Amino acid sequence: MINLITKPTELSLKLISEYVTEGDTAVDATAGNGHDTLALARLVGRTGKVYAFDVQESAIENTKALLEKEGFFDRCELILGSHHLMVDSIPECCRGKIAAVVFNLGYLPNGDKSVTTHAMTTLPAVEQALELIRPGGVVAVTMYGGHLRGAAEKEELLRFSEELPSKIYHAAYISLINQKNLPPELLLITKKQK
Repeated sequence: MINLITKPTELSLKLISEYVTEGDTAVDATAGNGHDTLALARLVGRTGKVYAFDVQESAIENTKALLEKEGFFDRCELILGSHHLMVDSIPECCRGKIAAVVFNLGYLPNGDKSVTTHAMTTLPAVEQALELIRPGGVVAVTMYGGHLRGAAEKEELLRFSEELPSKIYHAAYISLINQKNLPPELLLITKKQK
């Protein structure tokens, strides 16, 4: 059972755990400090694979350190680069077979707040993620509308999601409507089974 009274990032991972099992391939499109990468690495197990992207070298270093400390680095590939180039970095054999792609937008916690995700790269990345996931797979996006760039990014993502073909995708938007200070919100897109 899912406890909805939790942080949106934790809720995202709980939901994703329903889509990812041992031996799967998953993507963390925004590695950050490695928490989502680690969670995905646990879900895919010893025989699975996680690809994690970030544009900041410090984020890749933080993620690597966490994975090594926890003993999960062997099943992860860390890529210093933008998530909007993910389709070029993931092997052809994985395309259309990815179980889940996770985005945790905004800026690196305890990092440079001027370096944030933005719609110009996030939208193409989400489009690529939808190509990469298998039928029954999920793209989970944690959005932060509390700052100007994040609010614009959220609006673009919601507009994009509303226009997705309903015969192929389900899109859900989760907002904690009684919380103050514009908390993170979730966008979940699943690809329907054929």
